[in-house]
Amino acid sequence: MNNIRSFMLPFAVVGWLLLPVMSQAANLEPVDSAGVQVQQQQQNGINYLSGGIGLDESKAIQQTPGYNLHMTYSVGMQNEYAANVDVTIEKASGQPVLTLNQAGPLVYVQLPPGKYIVRATLNGQERRDVTDVGSGTARNLVFHWS
Repeated sequence: MNNIRSFMLPFAVVGWLLLPVMSQAANLEPVDSAGVQVQQQQQNGINYLSGGIGLDESKAIQQTPGYNLHMTYSVGMQNEYAANVDVTIEKASGQPVLTLNQAGPLVYVQLPPGKYIVRATLNGQERRDVTDVGSGTARNLVFHWS
């Protein structure tokens, strides 16, 4: 029995490591652009996308490269997307960089490398996170309200 476990362990580890790759492949499915109304916007020299209502729109945002901060907003036990979130991104020094009203459920942002404070507010309830954004892999933040 121990030999079987030892034999299966490498396959389980490889499968676990491939999970992110497999989920990315699922996001590469074709998008019906007729259902997509998201366009890049800019505030204070910062490019961002906000939207994700509907499957095609959320896939379109998830497939857009070049954004180093990915935020997702959800609510409730079913983790339903929340599309009316007020968002503020500040430098670590407290200087506001981006302020969005009624954003989401997905917000992708192109930020200069650095440390940022992100505040997301839904129905008066604030969630806060501090993140370091670099030039490498995008940072993923998930904000959830009960």
